[in-house]
Amino acid sequence: MNKYNFFNVDKKLNYGRHVISKFAKESRYKSVLDLGAGQGLDLDIFKKYQPDIKAYAVESWASNIKILEKKGYVVCGRDIEKETLPFKDNSIDCIVLNQILEHTKDIFWIIHECTRVLSLSGSLIIGVPNLAALHNRVFLLFGRQPTCIRADSAHVRGFTMNGIRDFMDIFPGYKLHDFKGSNFYPFSPFLALPLSKIFPHFSVGLFFKFTKDAKYHDEFILYPTKEKLATNFFIG
Repeated sequence: MNKYNFFNVDKKLNYGRHVISKFAKESRYKSVLDLGAGQGLDLDIFKKYQPDIKAYAVESWASNIKILEKKGYVVCGRDIEKETLPFKDNSIDCIVLNQILEHTKDIFWIIHECTRVLSLSGSLIIGVPNLAALHNRVFLLFGRQPTCIRADSAHVRGFTMNGIRDFMDIFPGYKLHDFKGSNFYPFSPFLALPLSKIFPHFSVGLFFKFTKDAKYHDEFILYPTKEKLATNFFIG
């Protein structure tokens, strides 16, 4: 690929693995859990920096499970929208949700379970497509559907930087440790990488590292009832 071809988009950057790498190497963790782990590419990053880390994966695709197990990761089969995670409270040091939440409805339950098992001072890393990316704003201006929430795709939710922050504020014990952007349509990595670094709010992907700084009291699953949300969210 010619790096000077400005319009040779690299969609692999949407997964923000260079951002995950930064997040992974700046802290020491005893354990990491990846929900919707795929083939374990994010877990591989943590293993690279900490070969002795205990790595757990939640994954349902049989082909991916075989790959994960071959790599030596402990795989848990769970419906993350309806089932509890098989871990004790405050037992996992880092949890990764990369390109998962946009596929889900019962987000209150998912983040509740993540917060329940996440240790105090632990990290919750979230990566989502950006509904407010520059190219999506242009599409909406001309009455077109944003690429991250097309009607014919598997995505059912759209997120912005402030949207994620507002949601995570439901539990006052989360503090935003770091925030990055990744990729910038319609440019090649030559421009997309620096542009997403300078203008993360306009990037294709949004990446957050939250720290759990207080004891959790079920705030996420209490919220739908407390606010009388007119949707039958699963809350256990």
